[in-house]
Amino acid sequence: MSNKSTATVATMGIDIGKNSFHVVGLDRRGAIVLRQKWSRGQIEARLAAMPPCLIGMEACVGAHHLSRQLQAHGHDARLMPAKYVRAYSKGQKNDFRDAEAIAEAVQRPTMKFVATKTADQLDWQALHRVRERLVRQRTSIINQIRAFLLERGIAVRQGFRFLRTELPGILAKRSDTLSPRMMRLIEDLAGDWRRLDERIEGVSTDIASVVEQDPACERLMTVPGIGPIISSATVAAIGTGDVFSTGRDFAAWLGLVPRQISTGDRTILGKISKARQSLPARFVRAGGLDGVDPAAELGTLWAQAVDRRRQEAAAPQRAGDRARQQARPHRLGCSQQGT
Repeated sequence: MSNKSTATVATMGIDIGKNSFHVVGLDRRGAIVLRQKWSRGQIEARLAAMPPCLIGMEACVGAHHLSRQLQAHGHDARLMPAKYVRAYSKGQKNDFRDAEAIAEAVQRPTMKFVATKTADQLDWQALHRVRERLVRQRTSIINQIRAFLLERGIAVRQGFRFLRTELPGILAKRSDTLSPRMMRLIEDLAGDWRRLDERIEGVSTDIASVVEQDPACERLMTVPGIGPIISSATVAAIGTGDVFSTGRDFAAWLGLVPRQISTGDRTILGKISKARQSLPARFVRAGGLDGVDPAAELGTLWAQAVDRRRQEAAAPQRAGDRARQQARPHRLGCSQQGT
């Protein structure tokens, strides 16, 4: 890389890979002056030697760490959702064209950026991902135990608390229905269940201890139905929330606002985005150990969004009905005067 090309770079796009990075640099006119492939060990050293410039990257694994490093060297590093960068790609897909599309997209004044996560946010996010995996494993074991019992004609009321209460009695009294081999298998599954409970409780305790030291989480917990799990998950995902310009944007990110499709002079309300439908449900499941039930709070918000959607969809029809009702007496009056 020549010193001349390095000095003229005003905007740079980096396509992040596992072991290599494809870099495209643009000058102030938008012409390509740098097009190279760097290894992971070279990226920080080379960018540290460059004059400060605007650097764009897609928000993916490793992007937040690299963004913090580049910001420490004076660069203006910005992260973007990959779906917003895709529109700037030209021709057949390859790594250099992806980097060029990133460099083009990062210059757009209307581009939506992703806030760079701090090391603490990544730690909290890792805790929640581990906890979510453990909860999935526990649910899988519970469903497997319930299925094995049902195959032997033993039905247990839905809910893991009922199964936990009745399982010892089933293993002690139903030896006539359950074979010794099946009883040993279910006892081993019950042991796995207990160990997962201990792991989940330990991770939840770590999350609760972290929340006590964070002011943003404490502010969120002043909302009814929000506990340590939900507050820390929210802060880990969005930080201070500066990326949202309005409260409606935050509600749309949660999945509580239907998509709007504008065509001509009409606005069509679509369905709730499937990409976010599971997010409130995950928050509700995660908040189960907080000692409060956030389902009521999120359920109220969801009901309000659905009611608003129905009202807006029915507004044109109601306006047409009122217009017809106002016009009908006038026509009747004219016909009576004519007679």
